[in-house]
Amino acid sequence: MKIALVHEWLTTYAGSDKVLAEMANIYPEADIFCLINFLSEADMDHFRGRSITPSFLQKIPLSKKYYTYMLPLMPLAIEQHDLSKYDIVISNCHAVAKGVITTQRQLHICYCYTPMRYAWDLQNQYLEGSGFGPVRRGLARYFLHKIRIWDQRTSNGVDHFLACSRYISGRIEKTYRRFSDVIYPNVDTDRYSLNDTDREDFYLTASRMVPYKQMHLIVEAFTKTPKRKLVVIGDGPKYKYSKSIATPNIKILGYQSNQILLDHLRRCRAFIFASEEDFGIAPLEAQACGAPVIAFGRGGARETVIDGVTGLHFHEQTTDSIIDAINRFEAAGDIYDHQKIRAHAETFSTAVFREKFSRFVSEKWAEHQRHLTNQDL
Repeated sequence: MKIALVHEWLTTYAGSDKVLAEMANIYPEADIFCLINFLSEADMDHFRGRSITPSFLQKIPLSKKYYTYMLPLMPLAIEQHDLSKYDIVISNCHAVAKGVITTQRQLHICYCYTPMRYAWDLQNQYLEGSGFGPVRRGLARYFLHKIRIWDQRTSNGVDHFLACSRYISGRIEKTYRRFSDVIYPNVDTDRYSLNDTDREDFYLTASRMVPYKQMHLIVEAFTKTPKRKLVVIGDGPKYKYSKSIATPNIKILGYQSNQILLDHLRRCRAFIFASEEDFGIAPLEAQACGAPVIAFGRGGARETVIDGVTGLHFHEQTTDSIIDAINRFEAAGDIYDHQKIRAHAETFSTAVFREKFSRFVSEKWAEHQRHLTNQDL
């Protein structure tokens, strides 16, 4: 049984890339295909020297820096991978990976993080924040229209969808009119572990400082409650703004190593998460360290943070809502059991993902073989 794993872009070793690496661990003989691969040598170590085949986009000058502008070429690029010799194709997809061409005799399973948000429900927000003028915006609308047609059509080439959360399962049904099973991504609960030291009197938030992550909103909230301490880890477009408004009770550390992040997760009073994510791995990494999470109660956080048990939810992305949530958290007193929070995070562990994912693929492959046998009779 020959297996191909298909990914989109490998530029940093982050959420979906970690899932790909675990898929590669489950299937050590599988070959990996992608659009571009510019991982560092250190990040490539996670794939244990595996050969990774990129598309023709890899050869375009400056593709490492400007690959996001190549979206109109990505459908063509992903279709050029010749996967005809493989029995099972597993696409690890949040954009175009599911668009690979497969035959009737091949089994195609798509692990889907989301239908392309910038082509579907977030198109207008994407264009408003792009800085494009009228002509470029018009061209972008045209290309996104074409990509939606391609995206919908290629959903028919997938035999089985797996969603990264129930939230995304609903989006798959809305966008593609397809059923999907849910298997949550793997969280490295061995690395993000609980320690026995007392919690300290500071709150923590950590992520890329891009607008939709709402890191700046958390900073704004803490400027209004100066007696509470906040530590911010991360870098990005909103870093300078956040730094410029930060009051003395707020420490903005910028990008930090995983070890520094881990140290803060183990010591913080609570982790604050204000983004609406498809899944969101950061709240689970925090819970793996025993930290309760104050989270925006939409998207994946509704499934990963148990309100009143492993943290609490707030329901508007506003500074007042964040402050109200912190007030409720502190008024509740010492009700959060760090061991129980850790135990909840372990239900999302790599071992759990490995068992569920490998079982799903095995079952669907057995069904596929029976179907082919019946067709050949």
